[in-house]
Amino acid sequence: MPTAAQSRRTRRIAVVLTAVLALLVGSLFDTSAASARAGRQSPSSADHHAWHHHRSYLALGDSVPFGYRPPAVTPPTDYLDADNFVGYPDLVAHRLHLRLTNAACPGETTASFITEGAQSNGCENSVGSPVGYRTVYPLHTDYQGTQLGFAVRYLRQHRHTRLVTVMIGTNDLFVCRQVTADACTGPDFTATVGQVEHNLDTILRALRDAGRYRHRLVVVSYYSPDYGDAATTGSVQVLDAALARAAAAHRAVVADGFGAFQAASEPFGGDACAAGLLVELPTGGCNAHPSAAGHRLLARAVVRVARP
Repeated sequence: MPTAAQSRRTRRIAVVLTAVLALLVGSLFDTSAASARAGRQSPSSADHHAWHHHRSYLALGDSVPFGYRPPAVTPPTDYLDADNFVGYPDLVAHRLHLRLTNAACPGETTASFITEGAQSNGCENSVGSPVGYRTVYPLHTDYQGTQLGFAVRYLRQHRHTRLVTVMIGTNDLFVCRQVTADACTGPDFTATVGQVEHNLDTILRALRDAGRYRHRLVVVSYYSPDYGDAATTGSVQVLDAALARAAAAHRAVVADGFGAFQAASEPFGGDACAAGLLVELPTGGCNAHPSAAGHRLLARAVVRVARP
């Protein structure tokens, strides 16, 4: 049982994270089951032996692949056990009968993914605070150092890993929104997207070269919360285009999260919240994170491109 002090700290961090994620919706967009750990893959290629016997899948990224839910809809004690959070990687693992290792961290930026102590949006630290999710709560996978360092070590030690997914980049824009004079519009937005592309290029190169990973590598694109909002959707498209360019440079494929949400939102005027794809809040409206239905869509997008 947590002590009274721990409980107070838990509540305090939950409030901080709620504020961070609420701002994420307004600034960036201007706007089931525990992990499947094992199974059998029906082989259909020359990789028969590796898929059949090893079945490994490494999921990397931010709060979306982590399966994060905000405090408004989550009991505080749920944060003490990461198995309470189910994201699209769990569904992909179940569908493809793969053993999942999920290293994602809520609030991770492309910078903090690479460099320990770099500015994150609530993973190891937050803007103006040394506190982040990882400093208080457990992740799905316990590791020291950066997410990239862990991923490289994992791939070198698990030579028969056959799927890696990466979803990262939106938190960079949120940090930019907080620390730049123009609130990440104009040149600052363009520069930040350029830095995201550069950092993702570094990440994917490290997975391929230092991690010696030669198999299916998937970059998952971000969705818009409101496809009827041209400014919001345009910003997401610019970010996704940068992610796609980095992916292409390293023989990675893109899972079309943007298109999946767009098609499902169309009958609702492009509103992903009204379509039930985002976490519904008790006070009305939605949080930026996918609902169970949203995660199912992202999982289907990954599965479409994940088979060898």
